[in-house]
Amino acid sequence: GGGPGSAAGPDGVAMQGMNDLKSPAAISLLSVFFLGTDSGCCQEMKHANLLESLRFRVALLEQKLTREPQWDELRRLRAEVSEQVPWLLPCPEGAWDFTQHALLLLLSLKRSMDLLAAAYSPPPPNPRTAEAAPPLRPDTLSIAQERTVQAALQAVVAVGLCPYLSPGVGLPLSRRTEFSALVQAVAASGGPSQAPRKLFTTCIGLLEIAQHPALGGLILTQHLGDLLAGLCQLGFCPVRKKSEEGLPEEERTRCKEALRGLLDRVYQPLVVRELLLLQGGPKQVLQVQCLAPAPAWLRRLCGQLLSERLMRPNGVQAVVRGILEGAGAGAVGGSGAEAAAADWQKCDAVARILSSCPQQSLSLEDYYRQVCPQVLQLFLLQDKLAARQFQRVATATVLGMARQCPRQAEKHLLRPMLGPLLRCLEAAETSLDDLPAGTVLVEEEELSSCVETVFKVYVVGNEPVPVLMEALQLALGVLFSLWCFARQNVSFFTPCQEILLWFLEKSERKVALGVLGGLAQLGGAPRPPHPRCRFQAADEGGAMATITEAASDEDEALYEKVSSEQRQLEQLVELLSHCQSSGLAGEFFLSCLKELTGVAEHALGTEEPGPAGPASPLDLERSCGRPAEEQERRLRVLQLLALLCEGVSDTLLTDIAQVVEFVAATLQRARTSFGSSSGGAVEAQTLSMAMGLVAALLGGAAQLKPADLAALQQLVPLLEEVSRLHPEPVIQELAADLRIAICTRGAFATEAVCSAARGTLGLGRARGLGQAGTGVSRGATASAQGGGPKPEGALQQASREHSSPAEPNVAAPEDQAAAPSAEPHLGSPARQSLRELLASAYDPDVPARAAALRSLARLIERRDPGALEVQEQLLKVFMENLEHEDSFVYLSAIQGVALLSDVLPTRVLHCLLAQFGGVQPSARKALSAETRMKVGEALMRITRALGKSPLLAGVPAPDSGALEASCVASVESCPGR
Repeated sequence: GGGPGSAAGPDGVAMQGMNDLKSPAAISLLSVFFLGTDSGCCQEMKHANLLESLRFRVALLEQKLTREPQWDELRRLRAEVSEQVPWLLPCPEGAWDFTQHALLLLLSLKRSMDLLAAAYSPPPPNPRTAEAAPPLRPDTLSIAQERTVQAALQAVVAVGLCPYLSPGVGLPLSRRTEFSALVQAVAASGGPSQAPRKLFTTCIGLLEIAQHPALGGLILTQHLGDLLAGLCQLGFCPVRKKSEEGLPEEERTRCKEALRGLLDRVYQPLVVRELLLLQGGPKQVLQVQCLAPAPAWLRRLCGQLLSERLMRPNGVQAVVRGILEGAGAGAVGGSGAEAAAADWQKCDAVARILSSCPQQSLSLEDYYRQVCPQVLQLFLLQDKLAARQFQRVATATVLGMARQCPRQAEKHLLRPMLGPLLRCLEAAETSLDDLPAGTVLVEEEELSSCVETVFKVYVVGNEPVPVLMEALQLALGVLFSLWCFARQNVSFFTPCQEILLWFLEKSERKVALGVLGGLAQLGGAPRPPHPRCRFQAADEGGAMATITEAASDEDEALYEKVSSEQRQLEQLVELLSHCQSSGLAGEFFLSCLKELTGVAEHALGTEEPGPAGPASPLDLERSCGRPAEEQERRLRVLQLLALLCEGVSDTLLTDIAQVVEFVAATLQRARTSFGSSSGGAVEAQTLSMAMGLVAALLGGAAQLKPADLAALQQLVPLLEEVSRLHPEPVIQELAADLRIAICTRGAFATEAVCSAARGTLGLGRARGLGQAGTGVSRGATASAQGGGPKPEGALQQASREHSSPAEPNVAAPEDQAAAPSAEPHLGSPARQSLRELLASAYDPDVPARAAALRSLARLIERRDPGALEVQEQLLKVFMENLEHEDSFVYLSAIQGVALLSDVLPTRVLHCLLAQFGGVQPSARKALSAETRMKVGEALMRITRALGKSPLLAGVPAPDSGALEASCVASVESCPGR
């Protein structure tokens, strides 16, 4: 601007006003005062000094405007402005007098800038310098001028607005800076008289100044919260006492209208942030000493205003941005581990707000109708920095709405979200058959956005809410077809596959099997796309849904139909290959087997009689069409079974219960062919294979649990029927024997059952199974008395003997301890007792362990046949117990080794001498001296019975203790000692 001697007129007045603002008088002095950097001066300044300083500055300003002729234009402009603002309140108080002068100067500045803008005429553009920046408008403030105006605005807000706010309304000055607390004390010194009028004057003055764009930007970016707090208090704060001085109703109404206009004018995320701060925010933010909570009327008002912001166009995005950007973690999309963790919590908090219908809403239906489309728009945000947070909010909001109001969520949220996929089933407004070929049902961008949104809601959200599952089930047929197409175009392959697998995993097993049947076109939901709907490659590498021309040639149409179904069945099997761990593939395989059995039973049991009289052509067509449809369905089931067996046969049946179900389905299907001529060699081999599986299960092919034994009981009636009705005597006998073995829980096993088990497991004939049926009553009695299955029966014993004849037939100690409750009993009580003793030899309870060792020693002493069969294992048990620290245990083990030397003298001595001399190659660690002493004690007992020759191998032992024990043992063995 010009200097003090500028010409008169609007331009001169404006420039003079700006220069005055930069002069040491008035607001320039306020700028130095409020933005000074000397904090020590602020701390030392007393209350009286500050008040006196304000009065001095006002007097200095009046002196300059009155006595110095260079400020005449500014003085006249200020007088004009003062006459046009009747709401100014004259008051002799020093702080308020200072506020009025600052407001008048700012209003004068605004008036002069308006005059400059009105008189400005931009020059025509110069074509020679087209690239040059256009000239600035004359009402543009420089950086220094902006700093001066900011200081003046800060002075007005600090002295004329904040001190008159009620407790809890806005952030008090005492909680901002130490200097602000001093200003609060100075402004409050005048008492509460005319406080509403002073607050009204300041707010209206600031709103008037904010009408200019440049000045309004400075006010609304720095002081919006304080201005909103003042307008809320003026327009909505209830007057509780008659003695309290309030504003007239007209002025309260003016404040309410000004508040509405201000909220509509400002950037909406900023409005949301300030309203949240006024409302009080979360509780953890308010845990500050001496900070009064927001009053109830203000919380209700802010809630209502926030709801109105939310219901506006793009209100959801404004609320999300306002909370995420204004909750203390910076702009949306900020990085950093701590900020990211805080962002997730904020996103969930925003989602809870959006999914809850506000009380101010007219109805739940209206709220969902306005908000749900905006929630879906959050998924399509292109800003990479903010997209993750917005999508997190949108996903959590969809899940919250689906939980709280499923009917409205399904209508206004899920159906629009799945709309592009559902459009491929049947258009809502017209039939797809009426559309011309080439019509685009779903554009590439729309289809891509739909699949991405569904993936984020279902797979990323990972919450199987019932209404979500029901809505997605309708579109699974289209998703599956798109996934099949995506094998040629991988743009949709991963998200479609993840969505399908997620649904199959999270849904109930019955629903999942029904969906697989629908995808295999065996009937039921979900429906496949319309026959004329096809997916084809799009320009951007994605896919789009179009209408194809109907095939004119019937043979070509049939070929296309059959080949398409074949490809989809193959790809369905590939999809099931990813579900093997959950057992879904096996259960679907079993359901197809049962379906095949049902079709066979229906074909054999229902032979419709021919028409008694002449039939109409329509009746003939229907009667011929039904068998064709049934035959087509049966062929599809057979094809699906073949593909399953070929594709995932190795891991198809994942547990014993599924194996039992498979056997039951096989027996059920074989039963249908007993009375017909359709049975043959294939059926007989299938039946033999199924019964061989049962025998193998009882023979130890898998570890049977009580639940598995209970599942085997369902085979009993089927086996009984096979034993009565099958024409083959061998199969009849095997079925009867298996039924008895299942009913007795394995206590009885015939040679036929054992042979079937060996044949299924690929074993040769077992040794010692010629008398497998002997002792049946004793085994059954022992099983009944034991109250449950017992370990190691005849079938398991036979399998183990022939799988590894050279290995000892005893499991590891931990397996032995668990065996009595895990395996069925098929052997004799003597063998059962021996197995129990071997298991007890590793019991952690010392008395039980020692008692078991002494019992085993007595069995050796009596030359028990069962004990002699496992003498190698007994030697291992005794040798391992020699290392036990308890004397009761290792002395019992020494006794057992000594008695076992009568049966295996060479083997026992070789083992003892190797350990005693410390030369055994397979030892994991060197034996301690104590253990070698125990071995020497065992050798001493053996030499008393075998003579002195075995001890000569221990004399050269390097260890002195071992050498001493060997010598003592040798001396004891000498005759005539």
